[in-house]
Amino acid sequence: MPLVNIDVIKGVFTPAQKADMIHRVTDAMVAVEGEALRGLTWVRVREIEQGDWAIGGKLLAAVDVLALAGGSEGAAA
Repeated sequence: MPLVNIDVIKGVFTPAQKADMIHRVTDAMVAVEGEALRGLTWVRVREIEQGDWAIGGKLLAAVDVLALAGGSEGAAA
């Protein structure tokens, strides 16, 4: 049975977005492994506390990720 871990910074995604992620990743795995394994495909979203994640040595907060997603520069830039 596959187990997919998705790590995100806490506060970036809404519960609805996380549910959508889980459904879409499950569908992607089923497309590879077959429908018979849908019920055995585990997807886990783990939220990492803000400031416990960094890129290039710069700590990230949710606001930084949201700014990057919006195309503007945040503290991570």
